[in-house]
Amino acid sequence: MNRIVQYCVISIVFLFHGHHAALADVTLPAVINHNMVLQRDQALPIWGWADADEAVNVALGDNSATTKADAQGNWSVKLKPMQADGGKTAHTLIIKGKNEIKLQNILIGEVWVCSGQSNMEWSVSGTLNAQKEIEDANHPAIRLFQVPKRPASQPEKDVRANWVVCSPQTVGGFSAVAYFFARHLQKETGLPIGVINTSWGGTRIEPWTPAQGFRLVPELAKHADWADQSNKNYAKAQLDALADYRKWLPLANDAEREGKPIPAPPQWPINPVASHNSSTGLYNGMVAPLVPYAIAGAIWYQGESNRGNGMHYLELSKALIGGWREVWKQETNKDFPFLIVQLAPYNYGNNPTALPEIWEAQTACLIAIPNTGLAVTTDIGDVKDIHPRNKQEVGRRLALWALAKTYGKTDLVYSGPLFKSLTVDGKKAIITFDHIGSGLAVRDKKPLTHFQIAGEDKVFVPAKAEIVGDTIEVEATTVTKPVAVRFGWDHMAEPNLINKEGLPAGPFRTDKW
Repeated sequence: MNRIVQYCVISIVFLFHGHHAALADVTLPAVINHNMVLQRDQALPIWGWADADEAVNVALGDNSATTKADAQGNWSVKLKPMQADGGKTAHTLIIKGKNEIKLQNILIGEVWVCSGQSNMEWSVSGTLNAQKEIEDANHPAIRLFQVPKRPASQPEKDVRANWVVCSPQTVGGFSAVAYFFARHLQKETGLPIGVINTSWGGTRIEPWTPAQGFRLVPELAKHADWADQSNKNYAKAQLDALADYRKWLPLANDAEREGKPIPAPPQWPINPVASHNSSTGLYNGMVAPLVPYAIAGAIWYQGESNRGNGMHYLELSKALIGGWREVWKQETNKDFPFLIVQLAPYNYGNNPTALPEIWEAQTACLIAIPNTGLAVTTDIGDVKDIHPRNKQEVGRRLALWALAKTYGKTDLVYSGPLFKSLTVDGKKAIITFDHIGSGLAVRDKKPLTHFQIAGEDKVFVPAKAEIVGDTIEVEATTVTKPVAVRFGWDHMAEPNLINKEGLPAGPFRTDKW
């Protein structure tokens, strides 16, 4: 048989039937490795593969557990929770089966998953003052784990990656938001911080969502149904393709024997789920292999590719966040914090309110989804660049939410003003806010910008706005009976309202027109 033909057939059969070589040695997923950070104060899942029924012992100092692999060679244990010591002790994890694995330089601290599209993927080397930031990135208590880009049709069990110690040699290509978030957390808490970056530019929220998450939101269950049906269709298409290959093989052999051109082989089917554009595809390939590694929480910077979804993005966020929490099923911290970056202003060139409608959905997560946070970035964007370079402040603002809500720093102002209520007094609309800190202020000492007001005719006009105590009074000469107010309601709006701690007010509208 022609070697090319032979190789082609063997490859197809190999792919179709799968491969289950004798495992022999105990093995581990990539996320359990040298230099990792293990989550403090939580039970610690450790898992891997071995021969069927093989006894496996796992020990982290005197914290140990023993189990046996099941009939498929899967095994897992949970070590007892451990306290952090500020990174003073580098631990060794020993796993023994028929072989022994010794993982070294392990710290006990906080682990955060960092995900989203290009603004999360954006590397330290592309940020403000990049050269100096890289030169100064000698932080042995921060550890980095970079998940490679890979969609999959079913939840994968592993990835090709390693934990590395944060240094000038390792940080340049890593997520800037994740690094600056970790840096601020580590500085303020003194705890070791592990950050796992799993992001992909240009992706929508749906590929990052597990099937379980879609089924938590009835109107979105169709996404999970589509993935299930696509996988069934693919399995049938594989059988059909294999039959076609069996018919093709004699023809190929005859052609080779007769010295004729070998006919093209049948086309092997493609599973549409295994795409970075398809529902569940990125969860399967880039998040599932991390589960059930114990984590403190997640940060999320995404939404540009869902612009136009409006408040539907809130439902998609419920599926994503609920789905991640469901698959992790942590004994404690089940509703782990999920901190969101609100997108920066940018000139998208068409519908100027499509981005504000995503802002509205992101803000709504704070009320609709427990234990969420929101870092507003309207003052640190670049309307000419969808990838603003000041990722340092993005990371810091996410860390403020974590420090206040997760790490108990209750005296910390962690958010800019967020809309609370609207009342009307004659020609004036009076706005109150949550998170005013020590008071409302103006970023550039100029009159307040980007306020609009409308009467019963629902026509919005530019409005004059003034800080009066802890409120904003809004009015326009042409509106005698105010009904609604909008603030920053344009994709290029860079408003100047802040609190005295320097955190910007979030865009809002009081109407639903």
